[in-house]
Amino acid sequence: MKKKMITLLLAGIMAFSLSACGETQDTNEDKKETNADTETTPQAEKTEDDKNTLMVWAWDQNFNIYAMKEAEKIYQKNHPDFKLDIVELTSGDVETKIATAALADDTSILPDIFLLQDHTYQKFLESYPDIFSDLSDSGIPFDQFSESKVAESMKDGKNYAVPFDNGACVAAYRTDILADAGLSLDDFTDITWSKFIELGKQVKEKTGISLLSGNGGSPELVMMMMRSTGATAFHDDGSVNMVDNESLRAAMNVYIELVQKGILTEVTDWDQYVGSFNSGSAACAINGCWISGSIQGAEDQSGKWGITNMPALDNIKGATNYSSNGGSSWAVSSTSKNPDLAVDFLGKTFAGSVELYETILPKSGALATWLPMKDSDVYNEGQEYYGGQAVYADIVGFAEKVPVSVRGTYYYDAVDAVGVAVSNIIQTGADFESELKQAQDTVAFNMNN
Repeated sequence: MKKKMITLLLAGIMAFSLSACGETQDTNEDKKETNADTETTPQAEKTEDDKNTLMVWAWDQNFNIYAMKEAEKIYQKNHPDFKLDIVELTSGDVETKIATAALADDTSILPDIFLLQDHTYQKFLESYPDIFSDLSDSGIPFDQFSESKVAESMKDGKNYAVPFDNGACVAAYRTDILADAGLSLDDFTDITWSKFIELGKQVKEKTGISLLSGNGGSPELVMMMMRSTGATAFHDDGSVNMVDNESLRAAMNVYIELVQKGILTEVTDWDQYVGSFNSGSAACAINGCWISGSIQGAEDQSGKWGITNMPALDNIKGATNYSSNGGSSWAVSSTSKNPDLAVDFLGKTFAGSVELYETILPKSGALATWLPMKDSDVYNEGQEYYGGQAVYADIVGFAEKVPVSVRGTYYYDAVDAVGVAVSNIIQTGADFESELKQAQDTVAFNMNN
């Protein structure tokens, strides 16, 4: 019970503590529509004999909920009596309500389908395994999704969610700034971080512009680097693995070097981060592909951006140019009164409809991790903002190459600890080895309490 109570508290804390990175960003409108009390959550007026209605919990009217409504329309073509009752909550409230229901042994409030952020699954599958339906033998073609995406919601070889949006990392560059430095997008494709630093010096010398920016104290880029090798901050048995983690050590050292050489400028918050590449004070953004929405906020820069893969860590086993950051997946509640309908609906839409993903892309920017979309005509259309590049098909291709790196139950304890260590090293000149050891000890303490 002690472990479960800690998990419940963490679920609430995570909603406030994580940076606005596509994984956790709830709009003010989301919050206006949220009713955080379990007892006052809007409930579907349906009975056991209503076999055509599914209740769904999700957040963001313009992204996740919009996608669900379009999926409903598509499914209704062959199932005209089908309908969804969608309850809008913030992602944090979805997590809190699930935890509350489990701790109270009252799962009657749970919907048929709920959306969880990918980073949440391992914690919840460990703490509340009875909440989720096992979808392994449901007929859903999990092999048609990015392997790394599917792995986020797996435990003990079983599948517990249908993947939705794409969190594959992209490296987006201002091609006009690169040209001023005598470089092109090709110079930054399939490179290592040492090459990136070399080219970053050239850009800085010739244009006065830093390639990157980032929130000071945030280890987001460090964790993306580590995960690009398939590594995690934990051993297979769940114990913490930081001091002897070569991928993490290399990622931390690269980040520190980027800051110290002025190739990455640290800023104080999310708005300044977005403003840095919108204003041209940073020539590159490396993040989950959802960052494209923020990049395109600068309408005057249309045609001046290009997207390629991220740099790979030098001399590290398993190193690739691919990683992920963000994303969410649809789970079916184990207490659903219509589990067969829920599975069939998800299987014929989010796991089987080209039309759905082609419909939601233009309006919401929601990119699939369903691999057949690489061949979609819509995904292969050149995008004016990116100089005619077919970036959507490229990103689905990136997702296919992301190595499996399951974040684990205590992933965000590791994130926080790494953030403190990196910040101390950069700001105060603290000893690298001591800070990394302290980070590992902190995570180990949290795991045992």
